[in-house]
Amino acid sequence: QVRLVESGGGLVQAGGSLRLSCAASGRTISSYTMGWFRQAPGKDREIISATYRSGGTTYYEDSVKGRFTISRDNAKNTVYLQMNSLKPEDTAVYFCAARESDSGRYGYWGQGTQVTVSS
Repeated sequence: QVRLVESGGGLVQAGGSLRLSCAASGRTISSYTMGWFRQAPGKDREIISATYRSGGTTYYEDSVKGRFTISRDNAKNTVYLQMNSLKPEDTAVYFCAARESDSGRYGYWGQGTQVTVSS
């Protein structure tokens, strides 16, 4: 079983950048497809990016394409989300998640980290 802990959230002005980290323990992340989700107040949780276990491919939701970059460092057992050109609508709690295949539900979740973008 993998355990996930996010960090790196905070308050930033619009146009600024943050890098979120998701540190894994218990198992190596090379065994998992890793995703970043976010949940804004009053809205459903949505997936915004993923890095797949096989093939090294990535996914980005349209609203973050060109601004956010997901990466994984298997040696550090950590996944990152570099967020640039942040907008107030990016304000949300950001969650890291893992699943054991390239499809299906994410079964492992971190506790989340708050990102607040001021205008």
